[in-house]
Amino acid sequence: MDHRFALALHGGAGARRHRDYRREIAHMRGLVEAARDRLARGAFALDVVVETISSLEGSGLYVAGRGASPNTAGRYELDAGLMDGRAGEVGAVAALEGFESPIAVARAVMQATPHVMLAGAGAASFARSQGLAEIVDPGAWFTRAGQDESNHPPGGALAHGTVGCVVRDGEGRLAAGTSTGGVFGKLAGRVGDTPIPGAGVWADQAVAVSCTGQGEYFIRTVAAAQVGMRLRFAGQELREAMKAVLGEIRSLGGEGGMIAVDADGRIAMPFMSEGMKRAALHVDGRIEAEAF
Repeated sequence: MDHRFALALHGGAGARRHRDYRREIAHMRGLVEAARDRLARGAFALDVVVETISSLEGSGLYVAGRGASPNTAGRYELDAGLMDGRAGEVGAVAALEGFESPIAVARAVMQATPHVMLAGAGAASFARSQGLAEIVDPGAWFTRAGQDESNHPPGGALAHGTVGCVVRDGEGRLAAGTSTGGVFGKLAGRVGDTPIPGAGVWADQAVAVSCTGQGEYFIRTVAAAQVGMRLRFAGQELREAMKAVLGEIRSLGGEGGMIAVDADGRIAMPFMSEGMKRAALHVDGRIEAEAF
């Protein structure tokens, strides 16, 4: 164990300057501190990613999990994706209804099936077979976090929200996960980048990446995997690679941000939206948490 563990998390690139995010910033800092303590005790990167995202989902503070809003049909369809960089394993769910933690279902897909992704009713049936926590009363469960953010999208753009986490543990293992309620006012059945390996989430032996923003643009640019490919095959530095990918997204008319940690524990959290709720633990022990 080389003890160079590091992590970053985000609560979405939908932050708007008219809002006060002190509650979210304090919550994210607390999650980073808890993850730091687990990593110091030797926790695996994948475990920390799942535990951290489950806490983000369950808080109701972000547009994911409990904080999701309904689609145009009045239904709560949630997406999540998870990737283990060392093993190259992936688990994902799309348009999942009725379960408290989409990232927990994504992990079960990774570990209990030969598949990468399950969607819709099939994903829900599988989650039920695994005994995962169901939502008893959606009306009481969901908080619809970020509704005021959705009323102030720039230039009529799709308002959005996502949570994610990337981790390098003390053994050098990398993992990444992303979870979302999707864009506000989405059509029934819409799936964004979040559960798609290479688009909204990516982890290999060089880098772990989680994305947030208007998912259609992240899919079109294969954003998360492109960061990894730029590191591995173009020899770019982490921040350089991420800024180049975000530049492509901007050129297409999209917005958003990314968080990533590389094999040496370097962290980058660039964004091109008005703000991005984010926090990180650096290898030197420094913690940061902010929205703008």
